[in-house]
Order: sequence, then structure tokens, then C-alpha cells
Amino acid sequence: MSEKSPFIVSADWLQARLHQPGLSIVDGSWYLPAQGRDAKAEYEAAHIPRAVFFDHDQVVDPDSQLPHALPSPRVFEGFASSMGISHSDTIVVYDGPGLLSAPRVWWMFRVMGAERVFLLDGGFDRWRAEGRPVTSEPTKVASSAFISRFDAGRVVSFEEMLTIVQEGSAQIADARSAGRFTGTEPEPRPGMRSGHMPGARNVPAATLSQDGSLLPLDRLRERLREAGLDLERPVVTSCGSGVTAAVVTLALESLGHRDNRLYDGSWSEWGGRADTPVVTGQE
Repeated sequence: MSEKSPFIVSADWLQARLHQPGLSIVDGSWYLPAQGRDAKAEYEAAHIPRAVFFDHDQVVDPDSQLPHALPSPRVFEGFASSMGISHSDTIVVYDGPGLLSAPRVWWMFRVMGAERVFLLDGGFDRWRAEGRPVTSEPTKVASSAFISRFDAGRVVSFEEMLTIVQEGSAQIADARSAGRFTGTEPEPRPGMRSGHMPGARNVPAATLSQDGSLLPLDRLRERLREAGLDLERPVVTSCGSGVTAAVVTLALESLGHRDNRLYDGSWSEWGGRADTPVVTGQE
């Protein structure tokens, strides 16, 4: 197996193709309030030429009270088309530090049927530090039509999650920090209980990359096994609101693991209810 993920492209690769037809570049940056960064303001100040901004707080299900809830295929089609993105494009997604929120955009486009979706190695921070081209000019968006082929089987609902927890029919990989997982750190959103779902394994998203690059495949495999995951069995990924869970999904897919799904409600849903079982500490 190749040492690098098939879903990652280098800065050299992207820079050589900046003006290639059929290429869509997406700034998928998003930050928690504690990080003190404004993704939209940073995009407007400087972005990769031709990049469009993907607003994680807008491309959501308008009828859900949960943060970052996956929109319906029709709603997603409207957003993607308004960004000038076609389902047949080669789509390259980046964020500031490299692998924080961009994998969520990568996952969303893939679950909606796009087949050529990649992530930029090192993110925008490294791109800029290397002196590569940036611009503050608004990207001119050409008209396009994104036609979705939604793969509902890659998304886990609350009812399914309850069954999985009760029956142990799939492994649960929780991408939150160790402190949030064990309950020793409070959740960043008010009203959330601390802890994790019974039987879940902790795979902090930040441990799967280094300096904005996804770990080599042998180290990814080792990291996931150290967390207690059996790569021959089904996995459901989860996190705080469904964003960084996609980092674990990326790791699994990069290793050829296809029997994985993402719990879209994640801890915002599970920890925000009073009727769900919650465990603290390490099991």
C-alpha cells in the first residue's frame, strides 16, 4: 500500500493546475471560538486564487437545531451550484492549519456523490508560508449545476446510534480531545454533558496529522489500532458536531476501510439530551 493517502494532493500539484478547467478549489476553514480565528474574514483577506468559501454554519439543514447538520441533497445542490461547483469537477478542499475542518467538506461532497474530491496537504497556512500565490480578489463564480447522488448509507441517525450503542454492532470512534472524551474537560457548547457513548474509543482528530499533513499510512494504521479499533470491523465516527469526525473518516478511507459511517448529530445531539447513556473516564 502507498505510504500516502490517495485523497491528499500536494501544494506543487495544485499550483501547477490553478488555471485548469474543471477544477474547483474550496476554502473549508472553520474554527471553534476558543481558537480566536475568523474563517470568513481570513478568506476575504487572502485565499488561493479561484477558491470559493464554504461556510460551515450556512451549508446546513435549515430545519435542524443541531450545529452543522448535514443538509438534504437538494439544499446541498443549491449551495454547491451557487459556489460554481459541479459534481463532475475535480474538487480540492483546504483549511487554515491543514486537517481541521476541510475533511468535513471533503466528506460532504463525497457523500453527495462527487467522485474526485481531495484535500490540500498542509492547508493554507503552509501554502502562504511557502510564498505561493494568494489573492484578496473575490472569486468570479461561473454558473454550474451540482447534481447529487446522495449515499444515505454513509450517515448514521440518532435512532441508529442508539441501536449501535445498545447492540455493539459497530465500533465507535470519537474524534474529540481526550479531556472531553473522559469528561475531565467541559464541552465548549453550553448545556452539554461531558463524557462519551458507552463502548466508544477515543481517536482525537489532532493525533492523526502532524504539521498540517495526514500521517503516513503505516502510522495511521498503528494509531487507530492503538486506540482499540479493529480495521476489519465496521466503524462509526463521531465528534462534537460532526466536523472533526471526518478526520477519522479520512484516515479510515485512506487505509482502504470502506465499512465506515459518520454520526452526523455527534455529541451535540447525544450529549445534549437527558435520555442517552453517558460514560466518563476511561473504560
